[in-house]
Amino acid sequence: MSDHATDEATATFVAHRNLLFTVAYEMLGSAADAEDVLQETWLRWVEVDLEHVRDQRAYLVRITTRQSLNRLRTLTRRKESYVGQWLPEPLLTAPDVAEDVELAESVSMALMLVLETLSPTERAVFVLREVFDVSYDEIAAAVDKSPATVRQIAHRARLHVDARRPREVVSPSETRAVVESFQRALETGDPQGLLDVLAPQVVLVSDGGGVKQAALRPITGAEKLVRFVFGGLRKSGATLTVDPTVVNGNPALVLRLDGEIDGILSIRVEDARVIGLYYVRNPEKLSRIASETSLVRN
Repeated sequence: MSDHATDEATATFVAHRNLLFTVAYEMLGSAADAEDVLQETWLRWVEVDLEHVRDQRAYLVRITTRQSLNRLRTLTRRKESYVGQWLPEPLLTAPDVAEDVELAESVSMALMLVLETLSPTERAVFVLREVFDVSYDEIAAAVDKSPATVRQIAHRARLHVDARRPREVVSPSETRAVVESFQRALETGDPQGLLDVLAPQVVLVSDGGGVKQAALRPITGAEKLVRFVFGGLRKSGATLTVDPTVVNGNPALVLRLDGEIDGILSIRVEDARVIGLYYVRNPEKLSRIASETSLVRN
């Protein structure tokens, strides 16, 4: 490849890098694996004869999708031997992600866990069609299926996700109010205050990855959750501090014990109550919370 062609390939890749990362992350739920996919995409992209590429953005998305599918199959095997519950890697995101309601929902912990229940091909088709509005023909080229088959997969995946996704869109102001009440109850050690803000059927999923202690199964029910939280704090004897943040475009809390980061708690709100809690303690998944990650849809 000539220097001019290399410069053009580099400029195009850099221009679309945030989009490609977002595609890979939504398919994999892992920033580290998404970065690996981008490296593999770049290595293949510089070998392409750009004179024969009509739509460079679409071509890059196609390469990224194929590499993500390869990586997703490896990840599936890795998750089978994972200790305890597996949660996506949380990303500290810029305010513009939260402002894009569709993007914020698509990268929320709640929806990312729903995507985990799809097959690799279903996940790729759903993400490309529903989140990034890629044409059926382009998706077909990316997943090596006919456009008619892709339409069927998209329909099936949409039905599956719609049956399991959060029931309602909650306004940012309502979510903030609930999260603030939750934070206050945690900080003040107020069991009743915590009960008041939890939905009766609230579920806590915690991910320690076998490195940090975490519940091996989801904890369901407000009273059981309160006992678990405050019992754990009493046992540790540590001083808890809680700070609000935005993770994956949605409200979250940074929990510190004696000043050291213990984990990231993502919060899902419905009907003015906390319905879902997703607590990532695995230190290997906390590398992307010190600086913002740019997620985009175009």
